Amino acid sequence: MHHHHLLLATSLFAFATPAAAHGAGGPAAAANDSQPSTSNEPDAAEAPVAQTAAGSDTISTGVAKSRDRLDSAVSTSILRAQEIARIGGRSVGEVLRDIAGLRSEYYNGEGQTGLNIRGLPLSSDGSKFLQLQEDGLPLLQFGDIQGMATDAALRIDQNLSQIEVIRGGSASTFASNSPGGIINFQSKTGEVQGGSVALTSGLDFGLYRLDADYGGHVSESVRFHVGGFYRQGEGPRRLGFEGLRGGQIKANITKDFANGYIRVYGKYLDDTSAFYDAVPMRATGTNTDPKLVPIANFDPRRDTMSSRYNEQMSILDSNNNVALRDLTREHRVHQAAIGLEARFDVAGWTVTERFRYSSMSGSLGVPLATRFIPAQSAVALGGTGASLRYATGPNAGQTIADPSTIGGNGLVALLNTIDLQMQDYGNITNDLRANRVWAFGDNELTATGGLYTARQTIARNGGFITKLSEVRGGGNAALLDLSTATGTPVTQTGVLSYTLYGSASNRRSLIDAQYAILAPFGALNYHFGRVSIGGSLRYDRGNVRGNEIFSNPNVAGVGLTTRDMNGDGVISNPERSVAFTQLNAVSPVNYDYGYWSYSSGINFRVAEPLAVFARYSRGARANADRILSRTFINPQSGALLNPSSAYDPVRQAEAGVKFRTPSLTLNLTGFWTKADDTNASSLSGLSIFRKYKALGLEFEGGYHHGPYSLTGGATYTSSEIESDRDDPTLVGHTPRNQPALLFQAMPQYDNGHIAFGAVVYGQTRIWTQDSNQMRLPGFTLVNGFVEWRPLDHLSLMLNASNLFNTIAVGSSDTSSIPASGIVLVRPYSGRTVSATARLSF
Repeated sequence: MHHHHLLLATSLFAFATPAAAHGAGGPAAAANDSQPSTSNEPDAAEAPVAQTAAGSDTISTGVAKSRDRLDSAVSTSILRAQEIARIGGRSVGEVLRDIAGLRSEYYNGEGQTGLNIRGLPLSSDGSKFLQLQEDGLPLLQFGDIQGMATDAALRIDQNLSQIEVIRGGSASTFASNSPGGIINFQSKTGEVQGGSVALTSGLDFGLYRLDADYGGHVSESVRFHVGGFYRQGEGPRRLGFEGLRGGQIKANITKDFANGYIRVYGKYLDDTSAFYDAVPMRATGTNTDPKLVPIANFDPRRDTMSSRYNEQMSILDSNNNVALRDLTREHRVHQAAIGLEARFDVAGWTVTERFRYSSMSGSLGVPLATRFIPAQSAVALGGTGASLRYATGPNAGQTIADPSTIGGNGLVALLNTIDLQMQDYGNITNDLRANRVWAFGDNELTATGGLYTARQTIARNGGFITKLSEVRGGGNAALLDLSTATGTPVTQTGVLSYTLYGSASNRRSLIDAQYAILAPFGALNYHFGRVSIGGSLRYDRGNVRGNEIFSNPNVAGVGLTTRDMNGDGVISNPERSVAFTQLNAVSPVNYDYGYWSYSSGINFRVAEPLAVFARYSRGARANADRILSRTFINPQSGALLNPSSAYDPVRQAEAGVKFRTPSLTLNLTGFWTKADDTNASSLSGLSIFRKYKALGLEFEGGYHHGPYSLTGGATYTSSEIESDRDDPTLVGHTPRNQPALLFQAMPQYDNGHIAFGAVVYGQTRIWTQDSNQMRLPGFTLVNGFVEWRPLDHLSLMLNASNLFNTIAVGSSDTSSIPASGIVLVRPYSGRTVSATARLSF
């Protein structure tokens, strides 16, 4: 690879036409446009993307001719396929951490990444204010649906061409429920003839993976691409069973015409991934400066509470029949999708149509919100003289003479195990838009109009049981049985309760709801001389219809029955209080909402290498299943108790400066944000009614010289809770998990035959909870890669994630250090090294 191409291939921050964030283009798509740094386009995504010349630095968004990217004003970034491979991310969340301004909490594994941007709040999980798209359409209409964050249906494989990101308020007028930004995963569409086969193996962890893809032209006007992957293995942490099983296949075919194109595509995904919840560590020191160390026989970087000796659970399903769940399928996702994309020039207008039907379902069955207590406290649950014995594992049936030695650390886990069955999370989406450019001498006026329609189903049911387990790493933790002094069993093969232990109610839920969205939008952009000014407007109208069943948390014993769960003909102690779904207590869901979004921006080209811009926007995010409970919904009418709970408005202002030379790109953006958050905490289930505000600076840039390159970014954020309806003592506090500083850097060397480099990511310390009592230390994580190309079509690569095996804690359920010193933390995985051999043809 020549050195002037190195920058094109390796820059993390490439200029992107905002329209590209809504899907790959047609025959003129900028498939080979690999420009470095970050662009800023007024009213992003207002028009299709036309091809830009390789090596140039122009955009063709909604204009009749290419426009230099320093003449535009919305922050965007690109990660390209080669860069994604070198980052070495094992999941979507790990790859996205390298985007400036974006906070990615990927410690749970794949499919439950917490994403937020520029200080916007993340009080639950998923990506509430940020939309993830695949080929220009959202995978889910809401990014924080319980049990399936949007990245659950995304996998990084060789189908991926690039990832494009729009940050800032303009995103709210060109997509629904995306006031913070849009992340679009674009697929290859056959512009380049050829393909590749890659084999990947974990060298110090369980992973075996095959990737393959091929694309090209069938004729001068017809092209295609098909690809996919299959994998299996235990994964980066020790579970005691295969946590990774499955894969996907994607295909598309495009017919080009003189004035446009038509593309049909499909996708099939059936994949199981491991889910990593909180694990115990020992804390000493003070709340504001705790020292976290591993407990004996348990490495928080490699171990979880999953085990080969706890692979099944019995629970009542949504029809109250006994069901046996497979706990080795921790987080399973199934998706089948078919879509159509077309773009044509008609009577001076460019018309773009995108449609997709997606069937989606899945399940989540894992220890969740586990409690860790000293073994003596566990024995006390059986009363004076009670005893523990092993219920499973090599010592099954053996009494534990000295519980303080159990597991080598004296801890017992109350495994609160969730059974979440996501029967239907399917959606239908259609986006129709048209734009036209009028030229007035050297000036240009671009007009865009469109209509977005979508329907999202959320049909699921969930419940909990609680088991007793020792705390032991390596996937070897055994379940425990507890008996009273007279020998009466308190548990049943490790099961302490067939509901959430210690909860007054049965903690069962059932939702079956349809969310319909209709959103017209439009934009105008005027470019004259050195100035570009634009504005956009969108109106989102939604209606929600369906039914729900929730246990009443204020009434003890409701929704509990007696049932022989193991079929042995004997009713054990846990079987006397089995949670069931109250099918005669169905409540309706019936409400409508509507809100306006707008954005306006101006850009001034000060000089050839320098431009400044400013923007103000108002958007919103409609709330979904998080507000389906008696806290928010009238159980008789299905209406919202407070109509303002239907959506949360977001206001944003940003201003920045951009500088670019052939070898150096620098961008600095200041931002201000105010946002409402109506939610239910993923930790406690308690309702949240809050307002937040944030100020910050976002920097990113890139430099290259010969075979050397360096890209990086940093985001400083000062955020606080501005108001809280239920707890005014939180006002002025910093939101949990929000660091003051996030940073990333990627130095590389590439001489065409060998390449090596590192990806450095870090953050400063964070508060574990909004009460601001306990503070987790900051950390720096380093990934490394070496790639050798001994032949033109052969690449050999080593990737190391968390190269220095750092203990990095991303969040904690604990608000302050308890007397036991045991805190619940969610750490990132330790060092994992993989090798990949890729043959291109």
